[in-house]
Amino acid sequence: MVNKEMLSKILLLSCIMTLSSLSLAQEVPVVKLGALNKITAKLETLNIARDETVKFGTLEITVRTCRTNPPEDRPESVAFLEITDNGHMGKPRKVFSGWMFASTPAISSLEHAVYDVWVIDCNMKDASTLSGIK
Repeated sequence: MVNKEMLSKILLLSCIMTLSSLSLAQEVPVVKLGALNKITAKLETLNIARDETVKFGTLEITVRTCRTNPPEDRPESVAFLEITDNGHMGKPRKVFSGWMFASTPAISSLEHAVYDVWVIDCNMKDASTLSGIK
């Protein structure tokens, strides 16, 4: 049986290996996110350009950067996101700020009672040309 300490070390090692492989990664202008409202079961695909903010329900999601490995390396996309929940009262509260990995979303995920947000991929295309894609 694997204990919590051993599991956390394995996850940390996995993150370090992923980040070291991303040192050769290409910075990409658009991130493709999945977003789920757990109450209404509304599922959306969001294409967000770097330094752009998009609303999903009461959340405001800002993408700071998105990186992806070159095609010859192991596939991995990682994005630095800042997520603020404005709530129904309009009081903004930062609920996530950090890196999210497409291949292992459980390592660094948004913990929210109503919403799930995860990285699907990084795209080279401009977000304005992808806005109609769901």
